[in-house]
Amino acid sequence: MAYKSLQAFVDALEQAGELVRIKTFVDPVLEIAEITDRISKTPDRNKALLFENTGTDFPLLINSMGSDRRMCIALGVNHLDDSMHEIENLFKTLSAPKNGILEKLAMLPQLGKFASWMPKVVSGKGACQEVVMATPDLSKIPILKCWPEDGGPFITLPAIHTKDPNNGIRNIGMYRMQVFSKDMTGMHWHKHKVSARHYNEYKKLGKRMPVAVALGGDPVYTYAATAPLPENVDEYMLAGFLRKKKVELVRCLTQPDIEVPADADFIIEGYVDTDEELIWEGPFGDHTGYYSLPDWYPRFHVTAITHKKNAIYPATIVGIPPQEDAWIGKATERIFLAPIKMTMVPEITDMHMPVEGVFHNLVIATINKEYAGQGQKVMNAMWGAGQMMFNKILVLADGKTKIDDYKALAQYVFNNINPVTDVYFSQGPMDVLDHSCSKLGFGGKMCIDGTRKWEEEITEPLVPFKLDAAFSVKEAMAKYPEITGINEKLAKEWGIPVLFIAIEKNRVGHVREVHEGLCGLPGFKGIKMVLYVEHTVKADDIADVLWRFCNNLDPRRDNFFGGSERNILGLDGTRKNKKFDNFDRPWPNIIAADPKTIEIVDKKWPDLNLGSKINSPSLRYATQLYRGGAAVLDGE
Repeated sequence: MAYKSLQAFVDALEQAGELVRIKTFVDPVLEIAEITDRISKTPDRNKALLFENTGTDFPLLINSMGSDRRMCIALGVNHLDDSMHEIENLFKTLSAPKNGILEKLAMLPQLGKFASWMPKVVSGKGACQEVVMATPDLSKIPILKCWPEDGGPFITLPAIHTKDPNNGIRNIGMYRMQVFSKDMTGMHWHKHKVSARHYNEYKKLGKRMPVAVALGGDPVYTYAATAPLPENVDEYMLAGFLRKKKVELVRCLTQPDIEVPADADFIIEGYVDTDEELIWEGPFGDHTGYYSLPDWYPRFHVTAITHKKNAIYPATIVGIPPQEDAWIGKATERIFLAPIKMTMVPEITDMHMPVEGVFHNLVIATINKEYAGQGQKVMNAMWGAGQMMFNKILVLADGKTKIDDYKALAQYVFNNINPVTDVYFSQGPMDVLDHSCSKLGFGGKMCIDGTRKWEEEITEPLVPFKLDAAFSVKEAMAKYPEITGINEKLAKEWGIPVLFIAIEKNRVGHVREVHEGLCGLPGFKGIKMVLYVEHTVKADDIADVLWRFCNNLDPRRDNFFGGSERNILGLDGTRKNKKFDNFDRPWPNIIAADPKTIEIVDKKWPDLNLGSKINSPSLRYATQLYRGGAAVLDGE
């Protein structure tokens, strides 16, 4: 279904009981983010929020796609799998053998569908150009500062339009934009992204690069800008397919080479001078739950700002999961499963990205296994598939294992692995936001092949696990007082041979040394894997342990085997520093609201139309914060 405007989407959310209007003034600096964080982490109160009094002429919509139901409303489907099945059926129809002229003629309606999805440039001005700011001024828009250590306000839901200067092919991507002045922002183009390649091509040619940013309109535009499409596939073709209506585009007023959706709420036009000095951009509280630290990025100069009459400014926040981006990622997981199955990994049956893995860090996949070594074949194919190249930990299962039943999945996987032979370590490109890598954008990967093993793959019998009666948390913690917590629930109650251990590291090789000692205890017999996290993390909080662990681990660098048979895998998911780990990069802090903002929001809460007060999620992380602002001071 196509929404003719962002207002139409707001109306649909309100009709569905999925939106709350907030009429009292709330400051876009820190306060809106704090309120949204509380709402997005409270499942029974999780709603889209429309802040009608932002201190500007424009209301602000946030968390609009922050649940399964709202994501479905945005895409006009009943279930997120609906689009996947439609893509799958289309692929099958188009690729099926056509034996006669009648069968070939029957394909014409399908081909006609393709034409109906293609974007179209229309003449004249669009609704997005109803109002032209006399002087472009970003301060007139309620742009958020989300977290206390952010480098400034950031535009967080921009659909950024660029073109390849050599062939004119369009790309729409989503990259945060830090506002530095009324008419200048940064352009946070990671080196792996298409817009960064366009920038490099303009630089080679010595040309100024035209750019336009669209905000609002049909929510499908926002989703399409985040989608991991192959290069040279137009994001607006995907948008047309999802909304079942082509996207109409108009030319920008000051950057006429760039076309933008005619029904967007805001258009910010401008350019990047490729000969200009880069600007120090960041920090920014990112989707990993940690601050991404400052670096040098291009400057974007605003030449025009246009908008609809009665425009709505769309925004989002990212931070410690879950947040709205988890549901945008869930849509991608479901929609792109069919293309992955049908073009790259035909044996895959399902895929899941747990929220604790913040997209790339942890991916679970089930396959239809038919021969020995097929898990490794899938591993290599997945790590070579588009943005899946950034995946850090890949877990594979097969058969009829339910991918989102974590208990049953873990039991199946760990009953099928010998850590020595069935856990694979590699290295390759990583997301530049991955702070655990020793080198920016390059680090370790791990695949846990939990598929049923064929005879050729087995080196020794796999014995069902039962926690040894001699196992004692008390004994382990008495022997190693630096251990602040051991979660034995998985091993003791669920029969999963995995332990979570929180440890206060204080010397070189400390975690490895403790692991060696623990593996020598009689009670550790049969344990297959031990995950170590920092001492401030509560070991019994599985979600927090996995979130911190996946962020802080470089699997290739941080693994070690212990025990007399060297078959108990230890993985060091603690913070790394120069003193103990010879780690030379800055280590970012986790994200939390500051006490002053929490207090202000607490006082405003009765006037927000949000029911009884929800305590700040940041309070639980107060004892886990490092000293040093956005980056950790070495040794702190």
